[in-house]
Amino acid sequence: MKKLAGKTAYVTGAGRGIGREVALKLASEGANVVINDLDAGPAEAVAAEIEALGAKGLAVPGSVVDPDFGDRFIQAGAQAFGGVDIVVNNAGYTWDAMINRMSDAQFDAMYDVHVKAPFRILRAAAQVIIPAAKDEAARGVEVVRKVVNVSSMAGTGGNAGQANYSSAKAAQLGLTKSLAKEWGRHKVNVNAVAFGVITTRLTEATDDKKTITVEGREIGVGIPTKVAAGFAAAIPMGRPGTPAEAAGSIYLLCTPESDYISGQVVCVSGGLSI
Repeated sequence: MKKLAGKTAYVTGAGRGIGREVALKLASEGANVVINDLDAGPAEAVAAEIEALGAKGLAVPGSVVDPDFGDRFIQAGAQAFGGVDIVVNNAGYTWDAMINRMSDAQFDAMYDVHVKAPFRILRAAAQVIIPAAKDEAARGVEVVRKVVNVSSMAGTGGNAGQANYSSAKAAQLGLTKSLAKEWGRHKVNVNAVAFGVITTRLTEATDDKKTITVEGREIGVGIPTKVAAGFAAAIPMGRPGTPAEAAGSIYLLCTPESDYISGQVVCVSGGLSI
């Protein structure tokens, strides 16, 4: 029996990178997975990969910052698969500047994607989770559900040039710990992972100017090669993590072995501390 057989998981930002690896890992253990990405193509491609694994995938593309996204996302999965068992709030990006050059739009964008979007998704999930948990309790049945919020070591220790991102990721930890207290009685584990340097398209070493388009804005991505080498040298394990390794830490917090772990922040950094 696969560990997540019959479970329904929701993963945002799952068309690429860490989110894709999370979706595939959960599916490989039997979960049905509701996949979100800003772009339809990558979301549908991951859904097809999941189907190829013998699990069920559903693509729900769109921007997580849209006011109605949380309701649409959760309702789509609940209608297709019948419940909410795992929620992974992974979608996000960085938009860096020193504070004297940072606009209100830059600051607000980080809160919208890293705090308000997870809040709305989890608020929508509550409409499914809480009635189900009450019914299970009345019948003497225990079902443990999982929430994993993807934070950053920038949120635990700050980072120069990321006052917006760091404070948003720190706020996400407050959301995590608050919901762990609210939802414990409903048998929901709520935890966060705080990543160090993980190699994705946002953090790849490059001396070329690269951008991605988010909400109609061109956002710079990548880290200068010399800077990336400095980061790697500071990591006790000597290298950045891979998306699959990052996904593994999220998976651990979705398994039955973590049923008594809640309200925690797990730093996933190869030993780096800040």
